[in-house]
Amino acid sequence: MEKLKYPFVANFLLGIAGGLNYLAFKRAARHPRKAQESTLREILEISKDTVYGREHYFEDILKAKDDKELYEQYRKWVKPNNYEDLQPYIERHKTGEPDVLFPGKPALYATTSGTTKEPKWIPITSRYLNDVYGKMNKAWLFTMIKNRRMVFAGKLVSIVGKVVEGYAPDGTVCGSISGFAQRDCPQFVKDLSPYPFTVYEIEDYNARYYAIMRFGIEHNTTLIITANPSTIVEMQNNVNEFFDSYVEDIEKGTISDKFDIPEHIRDSFKPYMKPNPERAAELRALKAKYGTVLPKHYWPDFQLLTTWRCGNTKVYLDKFKDSFPPQMFHQEFSYYSTECRFGHVIDDTDNTIFSPHMHYFEFVPEEDMEKPDEEKRFVQLHELEEGKRYITYVTTYAGLYRYNMNDLVQVGPRYWGTPSVTLVQKINGIVTMTGEKLHEKQFIDAVREVEEEMQTPVQFFIGFADLEKSAYHFYYEFADPKTPQSVAEQFSSRVDEVLKTYNMEYKAKRDSFRVKAPITHRLVPQSFEQFKAACIAEGLRDGQFKLNLLLQDEKRHAKFKKLVIE
Repeated sequence: MEKLKYPFVANFLLGIAGGLNYLAFKRAARHPRKAQESTLREILEISKDTVYGREHYFEDILKAKDDKELYEQYRKWVKPNNYEDLQPYIERHKTGEPDVLFPGKPALYATTSGTTKEPKWIPITSRYLNDVYGKMNKAWLFTMIKNRRMVFAGKLVSIVGKVVEGYAPDGTVCGSISGFAQRDCPQFVKDLSPYPFTVYEIEDYNARYYAIMRFGIEHNTTLIITANPSTIVEMQNNVNEFFDSYVEDIEKGTISDKFDIPEHIRDSFKPYMKPNPERAAELRALKAKYGTVLPKHYWPDFQLLTTWRCGNTKVYLDKFKDSFPPQMFHQEFSYYSTECRFGHVIDDTDNTIFSPHMHYFEFVPEEDMEKPDEEKRFVQLHELEEGKRYITYVTTYAGLYRYNMNDLVQVGPRYWGTPSVTLVQKINGIVTMTGEKLHEKQFIDAVREVEEEMQTPVQFFIGFADLEKSAYHFYYEFADPKTPQSVAEQFSSRVDEVLKTYNMEYKAKRDSFRVKAPITHRLVPQSFEQFKAACIAEGLRDGQFKLNLLLQDEKRHAKFKKLVIE
């Protein structure tokens, strides 16, 4: 395996480009109130002559004397929006009409899952792509160097979506924002990839992971970038299943024909492959020594892993605990979505510090969440209180105005004058059948508490509301697949009791029998992996795979019903 050399070029170039943007971020963080006023004024000034800007009196709003008046006028004339509210304007852009939400037309559309079968088409302007995503990505890469100086000394394995997934009626490309971000990253970062980006065009789920790991495992990889930690589990599962095939391919300089990889993609792999019997021998020795070969064995110099660590993603982190070498830094991916990248995580916490010079933010306190929009209290970034929870709304340079992210965040410490947050859960992680308003986090915490109490480890779990039976179905994949149904029933009973202590409304509804006792199911081994594979096979993008652990969704529920131990 290649020996690492200090990455002078990468660190120098990112030290300049990323360092300058990082300094701009720090300057804005010192005076968030001023930065937010300036950002909102610029967004409104840019779009005042658009269809949306004229309909919502942007020019009049801009006459405000100070930030307080600006905010009041903005709230007066622009109501809070969901995607469905902005969709008619986006549809006009998609047919080629300019100057609807912003000047000109979108450079591209980033697609993401919506509340219906149709995906959301999030417009992205050239300015937004360059001045927001581009600058924030450079600052983000710079934070990696600050945390691990050798992070760019080896290869970079990333999991992103396809750049081109389709086209709008006017011919504008649509695809994955992660794919666009990787496409537009600095060339020296692209050069660290051990495979061409055509790998992301492989449709077959196993084949794509096979190709990524066949190339990644051949080299001294020091960085993995992927938002969803469940992807790390899938990557290692692929290693466990196909390790011997990797070794054979690496030895011969080939890519196995057992996988469904189109010929044009196979052709693109050829410059990246040559016989490497020395590395093959190293990998065979690792398997002979350890049996199950983990990242700490095949990537001993690994430096940094960046994934989400907060919200319900924590459930998956235990699945690869202790799999990486001890010097690895696990960096929170940050509060980030297709619609908006909110800021940066600069240390080993899960706290995302807002970038007040990149977007305009508003927040609704958690206790006002259920109120009509006209009764909600909206507060600005500098008014957030540490320890409290809020719903986030964002205004961007790409035509999202007072856009409800449907995210519940908790405020952490301030960085200079700017608050930080961690994502608690999506709002749709709150389920109510008859007013109990059971939170996903409450369910997760209850399972973890009972797991510790009963000394019965759980590999995976999920809950579904059943309106017809007025009961919750609790599904568990126990670490010991021989765990009997009687123990599973006892486990559920304790989870039920703990939930009553966490949520007074749940207790009231259970005690009054409006919510019946939970129904318990045991899941087969690898249940989550099988569920995810089924979703990907149906066309869901891996990079956008999200799963709440408490939900009301019969389509997903049906898939888990098929994974039950009878």
